[in-house]
Amino acid sequence: MATLTADRSLGRSTPEPIAPSLAARGGMAVWRLFTSVNFAVVQIVMLALLAVVGMTVRQLPDFAFRSIGDYSTEMAKLRAIYEPVLGSAVVDVMERLQLFHVFTSTWFSLGLIVLTVSILLCTLDRTPRLWRQSAEIRVVQPDAYFDPRLPDRVSLSAAAAITPAALGAALRRRRFSVREETAADGTRFVYGDRNRWTKLATLISHLGLILFLVAGLVTARFGDTQGLVVANGDTLTVQPIGTPNLLLVKNFGFSAPGLDTGQATDYTTDLAVYQNGQQIARKVIRVNDPLTAGGYTFHQNGFGPAPVLEIRDSSDDSVLWSGAVPLTDAVSGLPFGAMPVPGKPFGLELILNQSGGGVAQLVVLPYAVTGTNPDGTAATISGIPIALQPGEAQTMTGLGLTVALKDISAYTLLIAKQDPGQGIVWFAFAALLAGLAITFYLPRRRVWARFRADGTVDLVGRADRHVEFEREFGEIIDRLVGTAGTSGPGTADGASAAGGLPPA
Repeated sequence: MATLTADRSLGRSTPEPIAPSLAARGGMAVWRLFTSVNFAVVQIVMLALLAVVGMTVRQLPDFAFRSIGDYSTEMAKLRAIYEPVLGSAVVDVMERLQLFHVFTSTWFSLGLIVLTVSILLCTLDRTPRLWRQSAEIRVVQPDAYFDPRLPDRVSLSAAAAITPAALGAALRRRRFSVREETAADGTRFVYGDRNRWTKLATLISHLGLILFLVAGLVTARFGDTQGLVVANGDTLTVQPIGTPNLLLVKNFGFSAPGLDTGQATDYTTDLAVYQNGQQIARKVIRVNDPLTAGGYTFHQNGFGPAPVLEIRDSSDDSVLWSGAVPLTDAVSGLPFGAMPVPGKPFGLELILNQSGGGVAQLVVLPYAVTGTNPDGTAATISGIPIALQPGEAQTMTGLGLTVALKDISAYTLLIAKQDPGQGIVWFAFAALLAGLAITFYLPRRRVWARFRADGTVDLVGRADRHVEFEREFGEIIDRLVGTAGTSGPGTADGASAAGGLPPA
């Protein structure tokens, strides 16, 4: 029988613990990394450095990514700025690292995604602990918890005549929820809790941070910002041709009161927006008073002159061009622009000046592209210029063109911005403010009381570290002692005992 018992004992031996698999160890390592505060700080620093680069280095405009030609043109402008200082090799590296469009780069987007995941995992990691701190309540505490040598502890003698009912009523008047329990030895405990669920508000703040990052990612990836130069009476597409539900804008009239005196007091644009051939909005916009339609917001950003030209072929008098040409650049402080001549291997450079009599004068300079310079810029040759005043026309020698200056009109510069993350930002802002407001303006306060058999009452008052609870705790005790003193003897002794509140 003894042998049989021994064999059975051996058969129930404890198995060796199974070592976690490589995948499990890897998963735990990733979890610890993403829930580490140090890792979050590193991510924030890296994103901040990228943002500094994006704000320091001139960035490519959004429209540069519409076509290869737009990208090449805008990149050539940046090369002309940075290559003389840094050299072409450094600029090439910067271009490959996407430093000329940091906020839409792969690195920045990946950083936002990783930081979002990190904050989300940190929130999930903290949620069970925060829930336990709020949901689990221990009314009965051990003797050591009421040790008067510890801070925030008070012991009132039997002379104070404090009862559990009186303490409960005093706490309820201050909006505490109250619980009472009796220990096995007959000792009674009272527990008061105010703003019990406040700690969970940190989850709302974390939600706000996550939504801020999501909004930034959505805007960077799906947002659009365009500069639109629209002359008076002209229309222009907002998105590339072929885009579903294509938007067009029309400038019904630009106005700049006071411009003729040298200082405009205001400038406005009568702007209409069309979608699928139907007008969906129209408004006179000005600075800080934009028009929103079709998912875009159109801001008034600037203006300039736009000569109205008519270009004819001298051989058959056919019209090659008729319309306004916005002069969006400047040369020696004078408005400047350029345009190709339809059907001809050359173009025209336009400079707006004033004649000796103060009348507007347009200098028209023909040019042709002959090749490419070693620095990548276009090599050109220029022809013989002509000068036109409004209402005049001249034939350009050797080019077979007649150019007429009909009028000096104006163009308006609009910024069309589509920000799909804007709504998310507002929700994130509200969540962040709500979480912080709850955390700082509704801090948790708790009171424990033990009523011993000899009539002595031991009190403990605790609160979150960002609130001064000592004064409120003292007021509760003073009110209890004062109320109890009105119903029986011993008031003076009880009040004296209450006055010994130790510092927090």
